[in-house]
Amino acid sequence: MLTRTSAGFGFAAALLMAMPLSAQNFPTDDPVIEAIWAEGMESSHAWTIGQAMLDSIGPRLTGTPAADRANRWAREMLAGWGVDARIENYGTWKAWERGVTHLDLVEPRIRTLDAMLMAWSPGTDGVVEGGVVTFPDVDNAAGFDAWLPSVDGKFVALAMPQPSCRPLSSYEEYGTEEQTDSVRTERSEMRTAWNARLEAIGYARADMLAAIEGAGALGVLWSDWSGGWGARRIFALNTVFGAATTTIPAVDLSCEDYGLVWRLASRGQAPRLRLSARGTFGDEVPVANVIGEIRGTELPDEYVVLSAHFDSWDGGSGATDNGTGSIVMLEAMRILAETYPSPKRTILVGLWASEEQGLNGSRSFVHDHPEVIDGLQAAFNQDNGTGRVARASSMGLVSASGNVADWMSRVPSEITKYIDLSFPGTPSGGGSDHASFICAGAPTVGLGSSSWDYFAYTWHSNLDTFDKIVWENVGSNATLVAMLAYLASEDDRVPRDRRIMPVDSRTGEVQVWPTCEDGARETSDRYR
Repeated sequence: MLTRTSAGFGFAAALLMAMPLSAQNFPTDDPVIEAIWAEGMESSHAWTIGQAMLDSIGPRLTGTPAADRANRWAREMLAGWGVDARIENYGTWKAWERGVTHLDLVEPRIRTLDAMLMAWSPGTDGVVEGGVVTFPDVDNAAGFDAWLPSVDGKFVALAMPQPSCRPLSSYEEYGTEEQTDSVRTERSEMRTAWNARLEAIGYARADMLAAIEGAGALGVLWSDWSGGWGARRIFALNTVFGAATTTIPAVDLSCEDYGLVWRLASRGQAPRLRLSARGTFGDEVPVANVIGEIRGTELPDEYVVLSAHFDSWDGGSGATDNGTGSIVMLEAMRILAETYPSPKRTILVGLWASEEQGLNGSRSFVHDHPEVIDGLQAAFNQDNGTGRVARASSMGLVSASGNVADWMSRVPSEITKYIDLSFPGTPSGGGSDHASFICAGAPTVGLGSSSWDYFAYTWHSNLDTFDKIVWENVGSNATLVAMLAYLASEDDRVPRDRRIMPVDSRTGEVQVWPTCEDGARETSDRYR
């Protein structure tokens, strides 16, 4: 039975206690593997770790007080397990703190709208109220310039309105084939037309936003529907539009409410909005990774790295991106501290900052610690959702494929039966923190998870919250990582010979091994 130290965790714990723990089939009689299984699958702390992190601390947006609180909490958690832990600064980021957002439609009827200030956006000075104008359909910059005076004292709706917020899967299940094809075609054609509409004004995105601000707009309205019921992606406006507002709020609305406001404005029905939003900026503040180490007894200058990014967007709680990966690595370190406290090689966990802004934390660590890269036996990175680990490869290292295959063969089949191995694979050029290591040719394994509706519902969305986590999968993944770390620590040195790179089918050119980059050490111009 899985144990928990917190009472009242309800249905999630009931699911956990229903895990099939009795069907262990150990391929070898390795007592450490058996101990890791018992600790990870029968005495998991994953739920307790996750509840404290996601409910109490919440999302961990770069440059916010929550990110700093999370770092201190993780350091204390690791230290409590007897793991040497530190917070390692590598640069700074513009400080920002979210407050309350409240947006009401007050004309032609009353409705409180589902809205949220976008990350790193200015807030309002008290309550502001005004009408709405939609982004113009003009032929050139002159037309845009002629439209600009109309934004004075108004909110500007910048996103494409969706024709329907019903997922395509709903049409596929309940509608006719003709209906489904029609909706798919309509959405594609609307997106093409909208992109042309943006291009027609002849302004770069940053210049366009600056012009709207300078013309006296009260704020900009945005919506980035994910394609799922009630889900929307809440980034910063700069990640989708090329630059951020600097003096007026950028507010994200649900697909449904943005469509309502757009229809009212475009049909001449005079919507009026009332907004109160807090977004407080400060000076540059330190940004840092959390590093924990269990020092090796025989080969302390060789390393097994457990890797996950700790930062998140803050539309939800950052639960599946990448709270789950961080929980997996923390729980794996706890398991190893209990079952393998004197490892052959140093086992290091890195909880990276600012992955969402360009892998900044892990890239900075790799740049600052060449000794870790030189001595790296293996790095294991997990980042995407709440599914079981379903994919793994040696990322283009040919002979290392044999090591990874051997480790997997020693893990109970209750875990490995879900995993597709791809050898030799290809090196990742980005996307997650494994790219920071494999670019140097250091043995790296990206542990990809099964979907569980990740991109439609929880990736960077308002629905990325604690309740979406499947704890059985998280516990299994942590157990897998602990086993792989132990097996890698005990193995012979992993070779680094690289594959012959394949031809890119899109370009016809031979792909090249990615080059390493240093992480951004301060807020880039794109995020100011």
